[in-house]
Amino acid sequence: MRTEKPQVNYLIPFLTMVFLFLVVGFLTTANTQFQGPLKEAFLSDVGSLKNTFATLITFSWFLAYPIFGAVGAKWVDKSGYKGTLLKGVCVMIFGLLLFFASSWITVRWPEMKLALGSASFHWGFIVFLLGSFFVGGSATVLQVVINPYLSACSVKGTQSVQRLAIGGTANSVGTTLAPYFVTGVVFGGLSMEQVSVNQIQVPFLCLAAVMLVVLLILSRIAMPDIEGTRAEEGEKLEDSVWSFSHLTLGVVAIFFYVGVEVCIGANINMFAIDKGLASPALLATLYWGGMLVGRTVGSSLNKISPKTQLIFTTVGAALLTLVAIILDNPWILAAVGLFHSIMWGCIFTLSVQKLGKYTSAASGVFMIGVVGGAILPICQGYLADVLGGWRMSFFLVIIGEVVMLLYALFGSKVRKSAE
Repeated sequence: MRTEKPQVNYLIPFLTMVFLFLVVGFLTTANTQFQGPLKEAFLSDVGSLKNTFATLITFSWFLAYPIFGAVGAKWVDKSGYKGTLLKGVCVMIFGLLLFFASSWITVRWPEMKLALGSASFHWGFIVFLLGSFFVGGSATVLQVVINPYLSACSVKGTQSVQRLAIGGTANSVGTTLAPYFVTGVVFGGLSMEQVSVNQIQVPFLCLAAVMLVVLLILSRIAMPDIEGTRAEEGEKLEDSVWSFSHLTLGVVAIFFYVGVEVCIGANINMFAIDKGLASPALLATLYWGGMLVGRTVGSSLNKISPKTQLIFTTVGAALLTLVAIILDNPWILAAVGLFHSIMWGCIFTLSVQKLGKYTSAASGVFMIGVVGGAILPICQGYLADVLGGWRMSFFLVIIGEVVMLLYALFGSKVRKSAE
């Protein structure tokens, strides 16, 4: 006699993933927004390479993705999705405490400086970079769980790309709030010249306390496993996850997506400061706010394929960026957020289609591509130093849009299936 499997209710786990995506977005953008203020507070003695050193904050965050992506995938296979979430939040709390420690060390021992040729900076800056690395690592681990959960856990009336767009909308709420958290809450609306390192101590202690509460709540939430998305205990995958070309090329596409997203999100305020515009944080808020609007709209697109959505958005983003460069206008650049908003969900959905039990391993591999958020912004910062300004450096964004367009047109085709 055939027994039907009980219907699993994924609504509570789904809402949990949406909340955690908000946290990831908030902390990712908050981290990038420290570039401007901490360039003045930490890097006053590094000479002509201030922009390059400042972008190390973003570099260290996204450098964690290729390392922790593989770790997160192994944790999922060993400890399941819930166990991996709990470990990820623990790593996040540790990183937030390192942020606090960077400020405390700088204030307590102001003379502890590291000299590199004619440049010098405080050791507290190194501790801040370590904090950025570990919080970025925690965001990686969380997304190794979040992405396949949003993609695979069925919720009535939605398709996979929609659920990722809903998660992305929550992510954008966090990214939109973050710039004013940094400038308004952490630094109290002070001008760049008035910023001091000791102002980051209390906010990061508070954030660590909040995440400790989240950890306790998560430990009590029931999270059903997702069948068919990871190798069972003791089971070996017959093929390399890299043997699926649509996934491999998807990792390349996500490298450029995250890279160009962060190039604008982290450096648009630097562009505005270059031009002497008032309230540079407003530009970052408009950019991330555009992401929020775009993802809200994207969550309702249940009849347009991810491939079509990706083609349209990459062309639109490239054209807007070109106009912003020609007119030397960062306000136009802020509008690119509308087009960047749904690219993540489109690329992830196209990359993991028909991967079956390889899905959790693919999610970890997919995170390797996020290192683009480390490499492209620091390349852009170096270009800004060499070219004497940020304007022409945004051609790097156009190159990234073209690569993603080529993935949508050709690279996303499934040539090998695991199902």
